[in-house]
Amino acid sequence: MVDITHKSNTLRTATAQAIVKVSRQETIDAILNKTVPKGDVFAMSKAAGLLAVKKTADLLPDCHPLPIEFTGIDYEIEGLAIKVLVTVKTIYKTGVEVEAMHGASVVALNMYDMLKPIDKGIELFHIKLVEKKGGKSSFQDTFKRDLKAVVIVCSDSISDGRKEDKSGKAIMAKLQECEVAIQDYIIIPDEASIIQEKAKFYQANGADLIIYTGGTGLSSRDVTPEALQPLLDRNIPGVEEAIRKYGQDRMPYAMLSRSLAGTIKNTLVLALPGSTSGAKESMEAIFPSILHVFRILKGARHD
Repeated sequence: MVDITHKSNTLRTATAQAIVKVSRQETIDAILNKTVPKGDVFAMSKAAGLLAVKKTADLLPDCHPLPIEFTGIDYEIEGLAIKVLVTVKTIYKTGVEVEAMHGASVVALNMYDMLKPIDKGIELFHIKLVEKKGGKSSFQDTFKRDLKAVVIVCSDSISDGRKEDKSGKAIMAKLQECEVAIQDYIIIPDEASIIQEKAKFYQANGADLIIYTGGTGLSSRDVTPEALQPLLDRNIPGVEEAIRKYGQDRMPYAMLSRSLAGTIKNTLVLALPGSTSGAKESMEAIFPSILHVFRILKGARHD
């Protein structure tokens, strides 16, 4: 199965349809009057559809098992055609399109099975996805483009050449994936005065986003959050919470890591962990959705 461990939970919704076409009006009348010999067609087919939605991952090898939190099954009669509509919802890392289509298919098949003794001309067709919401495709178009970012690695050992930077490069890879231009990439010692100096410099020189990595641990040398905090006009605690939760779901020691998010005028400033996995997971937790903040900042400038 596709690896979805890097994704975050969002509300996912999908609606699928199937069309069951009977050959005569008497069949429609029998369904509505509940005189079909095998029983109540709509009720039994709905039950079959509910089971099908929940069993999708058992039958399709590449589908992930996921928590189904709602399934709605509706019928619309148009002449001799019965439209089956199946809506599925979950709060999870992957969508429910296949579950909805599987449910619609089985509803239609069960209707065929129950109706075939009284109608030999039944047809099933137009099984398709009608609508889907949630996940990356629902949010990507709200982001401001042409953003410029600066990545600053805070590390004494990397700045003096004893270690190689990997966290900063991981951050840049995610920024490039999100179509954010890299204005600059530098490595500095974990010194409060230098950290502050660079934030002021890049903010004054038009950076939309300044991301620090490193200096967020608990030792006396880790001073990045403390150095940046006095410069911020406002904090964005929800970003810090999202980073912490994402990391905590993957590694228990994440509770010891610190992060910082806030703005200096219209520049977003982030301080992320210095470990490669910590920096990468922090970026996965908040990108690209955090880019929506620039729409909000832009609106604030217009007020």
